[in-house]
Amino acid sequence: MQGNKNAAGGDSGPENTWVARTARNLRKRLHLRGHRVHHHFIHGASYSLGSGAVSLIILWLQNRF
Repeated sequence: MQGNKNAAGGDSGPENTWVARTARNLRKRLHLRGHRVHHHFIHGASYSLGSGAVSLIILWLQNRF
C-alpha cells in the first residue's frame, strides 16, 4: 500500500512544481525590487536634504563672517 506523499510533505504536489516555485520566486523578486525602489528614493531624498542643509550653513557662515 502506497502512502500519500502530498500529506507527508513529499516533492510531488502542486505547491512544489517547477511552475509554482518559479512563480513564487518571481513574486519575491518583484516585491524586493519595489522595496529597493523605495529604499533608493528615500536615500536620494535624505542626501538631497543633507546637501541642502550643508549648503545653507555654508552660505550663512559666509554672510556672517
